[in-house]
Amino acid sequence: MTAAVQLPVRLPAGGPNAVATAFGLLGDEWSLLILRYALQGVRRYADWRSRLPISDAVLTSRLTRLAEQGLLERVAYQERPVRYAYRLTERGRTVWPVLVAVWGWEYRWVDTHREELPWMRHAECGRHMEPVLACGGCGDCVEPRDVRSELGPSGEDGRSIPSAATRRRSAAGTEGGAGLFPETMALLGNRWSVAMLGAAFLGAHRFGEFQQRLGAPPSMVADRLRTFAALGVLEAESGTYRLTPKGRGFFPVVMTLIDWGQRWYESPEGPALVSLHRGCGRELAPRLVCGECGGGLSERGVEVVGDTTAP
Repeated sequence: MTAAVQLPVRLPAGGPNAVATAFGLLGDEWSLLILRYALQGVRRYADWRSRLPISDAVLTSRLTRLAEQGLLERVAYQERPVRYAYRLTERGRTVWPVLVAVWGWEYRWVDTHREELPWMRHAECGRHMEPVLACGGCGDCVEPRDVRSELGPSGEDGRSIPSAATRRRSAAGTEGGAGLFPETMALLGNRWSVAMLGAAFLGAHRFGEFQQRLGAPPSMVADRLRTFAALGVLEAESGTYRLTPKGRGFFPVVMTLIDWGQRWYESPEGPALVSLHRGCGRELAPRLVCGECGGGLSERGVEVVGDTTAP
């Protein structure tokens, strides 16, 4: 039987936009790990429970939310007693580039667990590789400086900041966290951190610029700036804050996540962010390519070398 075609979710006018919705949903380690195993073929509750150090309450809540948001489909596989499996939808399967981008950044920049993360091999060229962000229009690899981004019609007035109700505490060091993506969760697991990242990539350098873009209390802005500096994502010098190479390296995670969000969630006013590739002048369609041969990456074209601790 052919699966039903999924359509984008129409968001309420004036409310949280696609960026806020995407970061609120996927800025959670347990949700990312559940989706990672789903991409590997896990379908049943007991199988997730055996693979993850997760409580029944947390697993149930995450599976329920992912199903409600249309990333998983709940289907009965046994009648007496009734038992359910969770099948990936198209919306859930297209999270794959985000997971690969997260793995690539953690592998490259987070030394505390580098030994635990396996290599990925690009099947096409047979080499161990790390993912690189490219423009889907012209195929050129892109760095943050190669992209000009501007807020779109639904990107104003703090609408890109996830609501507090959507956040899930699962960063490394918090109770119950898996700790497999520790620094990614430090950047995505706090609603103000998401806005801080966006402001930095849009060119904010001074405290006042960050505060204006975030619309947050000064104490919160100062706390996030200290956290980002401690992580080595921002460096402070003479009253300015600039992205470090590690910070710029997080760009593929941000862009693949925003691209996923704006594909599946639409505000009636229009997109939250419009990004153009300076090199070809086209709207950026983020694409991951092999850092060794430059060939495009696909879900089936990447092999995990070693234990299955990566997507």
